[in-house]
Amino acid sequence: MQLSKYAKDFINEEYINGLIGTKPDAARFKEVLDKSLAKEALTVEECSVLINATAPKQIEQIYEAARELKKRVYGNRIVLFAPLYIGNYCINDCAYCGFRRSNKDSVRRTLNPKEIIEQVEALEKMGQKRLILVFGEHPSYNAEFIAEAVRLTYQTRVGHGEIRRVNINAAPLSIEDYKTVKASGIGTYQVFQETYHHETYQTIHPANTRKADYAWRLDALSRAMEAGIDDVGIGALFGLTDWRFEVLGLVTHARHLQESWGVGPHTISFPRLQPASGVKLDESTLVNDEDFKRLVAIIRLSVPYTGMIMTCRESTEIRRELMGFGISQIDAGTRLELGGYTETPKNGQEQHKEQFMLGDMRSLEEVTRELLTDGYIPSFCTACYRLGRTGEVFMEFAIPGFIERFCTPNAMTTLQEYLVDYAGPETRMVGEKLIAGQLAIMPDGKLKEGLEEKLRLIRETEQRDLYS
Repeated sequence: MQLSKYAKDFINEEYINGLIGTKPDAARFKEVLDKSLAKEALTVEECSVLINATAPKQIEQIYEAARELKKRVYGNRIVLFAPLYIGNYCINDCAYCGFRRSNKDSVRRTLNPKEIIEQVEALEKMGQKRLILVFGEHPSYNAEFIAEAVRLTYQTRVGHGEIRRVNINAAPLSIEDYKTVKASGIGTYQVFQETYHHETYQTIHPANTRKADYAWRLDALSRAMEAGIDDVGIGALFGLTDWRFEVLGLVTHARHLQESWGVGPHTISFPRLQPASGVKLDESTLVNDEDFKRLVAIIRLSVPYTGMIMTCRESTEIRRELMGFGISQIDAGTRLELGGYTETPKNGQEQHKEQFMLGDMRSLEEVTRELLTDGYIPSFCTACYRLGRTGEVFMEFAIPGFIERFCTPNAMTTLQEYLVDYAGPETRMVGEKLIAGQLAIMPDGKLKEGLEEKLRLIRETEQRDLYS
């Protein structure tokens, strides 16, 4: 199988392990925090300084710095999306996954075109504008199948409802197959390494499966870059091995992409191992809440420009707290069952139909209202992707933190759409109050005047999708 031109095993375990456990002196610790707050990405060694800072006062300083950095780079926006599972057949046998091939309790299904349309319509009626399509690793889910599902999603519209950005979470592809998927108009392509620790990786991914090839998976997003997909997402499944190693692995991966392609990851995700059908968890490597909060804050400080995603795997309380430390994207109204947006009981989970158990099952409106109450701007914005602000162009804006001048106005127009078209009276009242407050603190000028006009058009006319 053809690897990318920058293919190599860049995870040096001896080097990473040597960084773990050395206590930093106060001057070095301050130096690293100051670099983060200057919006500069940290080296792997600098990230280890934060990992090794374990004194309570130092941990609190890390949290304070992460809060400040997120505010400087992303403001008070939280991007909302939903996952849509298209098919859960899988040829892999990953020890931690409810969809693994040996799990006889798992209900297998692939949505047909009619069912995909029904799911997308249901999501649009909730007010969703951004989806991530999720596929098991199976020969049936080839590049053309994925591309057709993307095209079908974009074509499906109900009233003012439309999906404006489709991201993908699927198996690693060849360079040519990535080109096929890119042509369908996708946003970000996600491939999670799961664990960067070689021995752990081989233990949980049996040798007779496609996923057992560590190098093929590690190179997956470099191949995507070579194919022209310049928005990619990385992630580790925390709970498989020492979380400190995984954090340093993620930062190593981010730097490899940046150094090879001039573009780091568009997003980093933080799935944490959760109960799943037929899965026995190794409790010795599970990550507790305090360490989980630490690692999120540390990665925010280490990779300032990247969007950070926390899904409904986590509880309402954890998600609410970690948005303050660096999370910038969350899903809402999520259902993991195939066909779950039209078929699943409102207040129930069917574990044998899911990849893992959910911790937050609230509706999109409930999550949106809580965000508004907490002072966040719920954003459904897709402007950067559609205006070509991706890859290196995005980094030019995001790394210095200038992206807020685009994102805050666009977040407000997409919020206004949601309030007018989908929100109940209470949510709309809270949302209109927040918009008014944001406008009040914006400096006078053309930017503010243009935003006020867009908001008026959305409230008073049928015009939608107004962005800059």
